[in-house]
Amino acid sequence: MSIKIVSVNISKEKGTVKKPVSSITLTPNGIEGDAHAGSWHRQVSLLAQESIDKFGKTENRTFAPGEFAENITTQGIDLTKVNLLDRFIVGGAELEVTQIGKKCHGDGCAVFKEVGKCVMPKEGIFCRVLRGGTLKAGDDIAYFPHTLRIGIITLSDRASRGEYDDLSGPQIQRDLEAHFSKRHWNLSCILRLIPDDAAQLKSSLEKLIDASADIIFTTGGTGIGPRDITPDVVAPMLDKPLPGIMEFIRMKYGETIPSALLSRSVAGTIGGTLVYTLPGSVKAVKEYTAEILKALEHALFMIHGINSH
Repeated sequence: MSIKIVSVNISKEKGTVKKPVSSITLTPNGIEGDAHAGSWHRQVSLLAQESIDKFGKTENRTFAPGEFAENITTQGIDLTKVNLLDRFIVGGAELEVTQIGKKCHGDGCAVFKEVGKCVMPKEGIFCRVLRGGTLKAGDDIAYFPHTLRIGIITLSDRASRGEYDDLSGPQIQRDLEAHFSKRHWNLSCILRLIPDDAAQLKSSLEKLIDASADIIFTTGGTGIGPRDITPDVVAPMLDKPLPGIMEFIRMKYGETIPSALLSRSVAGTIGGTLVYTLPGSVKAVKEYTAEILKALEHALFMIHGINSH
């Protein structure tokens, strides 16, 4: 796949079209001289020439690069298919995708005022600068998709002995895949089944973290039985505990199912990895996952240092 820059464009004010320039300079704060530079997650906008041409055909007119307020006009890639945290490298510069599309500004947008609609909100993407450099028309773009790496560890003496199938781990995977399939994330799940053994759990966690897992879910071993050891292993490993999510879930379901209050589930971060310990039943897994997913994407942005407020 050959991807190139068609045009680089800047504007001094927000809400206006951008004008092509001979080159742009990327800094940790965005593009020098552009109105959208700053310490936020939408420093650089990209729009494909293919999207511009398609939109122009429906409107029976020609649009020049920068008229949709994009900083970089690309050719050779369908930007509607990229995912969050994907990266682009141009020469020595590196960009990371932080937002797909945007809210239309309506009358605050120069193109919308003239045409009545705009292609940028649906087909444009936004990036932050990871490494600076100088970009110009004709430069080649290297595209590196990001895969969200998710580890799922089931703790069960009986399932690990083959006395019954592990149902909870695969349920977590199905719930995650259903959720992320509707969003701009690409994910890969690794499932592991181990007995209720502290040493094996710690080793499994360390291996996943060393492999740069973005998220780890465990299921099982969160109760008060003699073999329930999951929180006892995980809690001391956490760099930043996240007590709120598990406290909320316990209180929500504990109102109708008092035994839910006996769960000792914990959550937090270990380095750059989010960790959630879930109970072992399929029903509890569904309940916990449904609540965790409500804030999971925001947690991913935060742990990657992306302020998307």
